[in-house]
Amino acid sequence: MKVLLESPRLIFRELVAVDAPLLFEMDSNQEVHRYLGNSPLTNPEEAEAVVLFIQKQYRENGIGRWALIEKQSGEFMGWAGLKLVKEEINGHSNFYDLGYRLMPKYWGRGYATEAAKTLVKYAFETLKLKNLFAFVDPDNKASIRVLEKSGLQSETRFLYEGQAHLWFHIYL
Repeated sequence: MKVLLESPRLIFRELVAVDAPLLFEMDSNQEVHRYLGNSPLTNPEEAEAVVLFIQKQYRENGIGRWALIEKQSGEFMGWAGLKLVKEEINGHSNFYDLGYRLMPKYWGRGYATEAAKTLVKYAFETLKLKNLFAFVDPDNKASIRVLEKSGLQSETRFLYEGQAHLWFHIYL
């Protein structure tokens, strides 16, 4: 396993084909998709396609969402990472989006905040980015807290795919 990044409790590595069943377990959960504005996965092949799509982002953009592994147990927890968004969203294009998604059993234990803080540091210190963005459903209070604890600030409210979102940013 090639470790790309570490924090005190987390290992970040590229998503690989063997992650697809656990990715399916996470993304087939209705509660995980509560604030995402899309539908949970319904068959394992969809998770395999997600892994291939993210691997394509690694090749084309040199970055993407990474598997998040709990150091102590070695268990797959979900994913976290930076994604180069080329399409226009809220008047921005070609920007880096901070994102994370965890299995419910890891919620409320500070893992998302630890992952997000680690990624913010990586974005500025390693990638030398000048800014970083994220957007979130305004009802997702837990994710809003994660972004705020990680140094991002709410900038605007906007519609994306017909759903209200809060736009967050952090500038170097």
